[in-house]
Amino acid sequence: MGTRPRCTLAATVLDAPDARELAAFYRGLLGWPVREDQPDWVMLAPPEGGAGLSFQTEPHFVRPQWPSTPDRQQMMIHLDIEVDDLPWAVAHARALGATLADLQPQEDVRVLLDPVGHPFCLFVGAAGSGG
Repeated sequence: MGTRPRCTLAATVLDAPDARELAAFYRGLLGWPVREDQPDWVMLAPPEGGAGLSFQTEPHFVRPQWPSTPDRQQMMIHLDIEVDDLPWAVAHARALGATLADLQPQEDVRVLLDPVGHPFCLFVGAAGSGG
């Protein structure tokens, strides 16, 4: 027996009022195929392999608030997405239903909100991770 069990990140899961609707947004954004599709669960997988992105219907979903405020549901996670052309990627995300966040804390990163309010950051390679 080793010093710890083998652990591999399989996916990051985002809750949503409708798993299929949010999965469709990220499928359009990332271009990833659907690996699993159930009524309240959808998993997207990168074609080159690695951890996927899953979506789960949560009937009591509360839209996250970013930037945070003490009296509203705060974001618990955000996605950093590397792109090759920041203005084009922002336009593409907005055409799919994302909105540009009011607060943009970094000049070389754009913070957007997906259709249900999860923040995600778009950045060009060397810019590093988002907020």
